[in-house]
Amino acid sequence: MRQRLSSEPDRYRGRRRVPTPPRSRYAAVVTTAFVGAGIVALGAGAMPDAKSVSPAALDEIQKASVASQDAAARADSADRASRDSARGEEASEADVWLLPLQGYDLKSSYGERWGKLHTGVDMVAPEGTPYVAIHDGTVTKAGWFGGYGYAVIVRHADGSEAIYGHSSALSVQEGQQVKAGDQLGLIGMTGHAYGSHLHLELHVKGEPIDPKPFLKERGVDIELQVEAYYNEVAAS
Repeated sequence: MRQRLSSEPDRYRGRRRVPTPPRSRYAAVVTTAFVGAGIVALGAGAMPDAKSVSPAALDEIQKASVASQDAAARADSADRASRDSARGEEASEADVWLLPLQGYDLKSSYGERWGKLHTGVDMVAPEGTPYVAIHDGTVTKAGWFGGYGYAVIVRHADGSEAIYGHSSALSVQEGQQVKAGDQLGLIGMTGHAYGSHLHLELHVKGEPIDPKPFLKERGVDIELQVEAYYNEVAAS
């Protein structure tokens, strides 16, 4: 078996590494099928006259040829099913939404605060705590962002955007592709912040929305600190 190079990519499912399934079994089945058919054909061709072969022997040759072709067809069908399954898994991975961190205190929600609209949720945790992407996307901002301090903005495939504010350090660069669960930075209190926390903000069509109902519809409950995706994995 060929040893996998460290540079070869693995597929990810959320934060769990799922190695790409080997294809050696399919290759062995197809090779065996065609080798068998070749031997049968060679045996038939070596006969001086087909008329000298008994009807029973001809019948056995035909059965062996049909069996070899059938084995190859079954192997090809199994391989197509495996590829279709892999594509289905990749599509489901794109729908994964996660909490940005674990073990936080939810101190401030979306809504009016001190006469102004607080456009996100504040998740309190010790300075230096890593936080991760809640969904797959492209990093469109990684740097100083006014009152947000050091911030990361990730644009998702559905057009929504997530802003992660007040970081003490950043782990990504602009233009980088990230998956749900990839580390984006460390919690801090840069910008307009009182105490160490992560400010998570969601925008749809360029406008801030309440992250709680948006994420809850996608299996993530910020208030209960629940990720439905991992509950399903654990139960299966």
